[in-house]
Amino acid sequence: MNEFTVFIDESGDEGFVVNPDGSGSTRWFAISAVAVRLMSLHETDLAIKEVKVAFGKTDPGFCPHFRKLCHEQRVAFVDLLAKKPFKTVTVMIHKPSIPDPEKFSEKYLLYHFAARFLLERVSWLCRETRRTPEGRAKIIFSNRAAMSYENLRAYLNELKARTNLFDVRIDWSVIDPEEVCSEPHPKLAGLQIADAVASGMYYGFARNFYGHTEPRYAELLRPIIHAHKGKILGYGLKLWPREADSLLDSDEKVAWMRKIFH
Repeated sequence: MNEFTVFIDESGDEGFVVNPDGSGSTRWFAISAVAVRLMSLHETDLAIKEVKVAFGKTDPGFCPHFRKLCHEQRVAFVDLLAKKPFKTVTVMIHKPSIPDPEKFSEKYLLYHFAARFLLERVSWLCRETRRTPEGRAKIIFSNRAAMSYENLRAYLNELKARTNLFDVRIDWSVIDPEEVCSEPHPKLAGLQIADAVASGMYYGFARNFYGHTEPRYAELLRPIIHAHKGKILGYGLKLWPREADSLLDSDEKVAWMRKIFH
């Protein structure tokens, strides 16, 4: 029985051509999930309707893309989301800190790897909060036209078959790889919300053209970021690889996270 619907989207890219002048691939890759109880699923549509009203958009075809909004609209968007019955999980990958990037040369492998970390934490969240032992989660990814979701399901099935060998921590009583699917971003309000969360968190870590980060979106989202026994880091927010943790102390532009998510 599906007790939760989980919407997933990403921000940044998975490339490794990172140039000193800031050109090329993004240094950070973010992937976020928004978990909603089935009984509260209507709140996703309501949230996007409220966003449209706030923005003065009367066109029924308007679909908010976080990156295309101005700063004031982004603040209003995440502030509204923080008052909804959602829970979010985000995995932030700092590509320059990966000690062996050549292992991720195969296309979409880094995406799959990030999705694994994300689904581990999503499964813990749902396991902790489900109301019946049989409560499961339906997983919906925002569709990427060139990516095969059949391959993603195959990857998850391989992890399931070799859980002990690969030290996989996904709770398979919550997530069934065959319940993983994708839908176009404009089709589901939940995917538009996941886009706002992924991009909002991404902007807190990735430097803009002027070398600054924008932590305000993440700070506003804090009430709906999953916390296990009050702890966010490692649960509602996961940094990878381990070397990326040192940035919280050495990089003043991301040191804000220690204060917000201590």
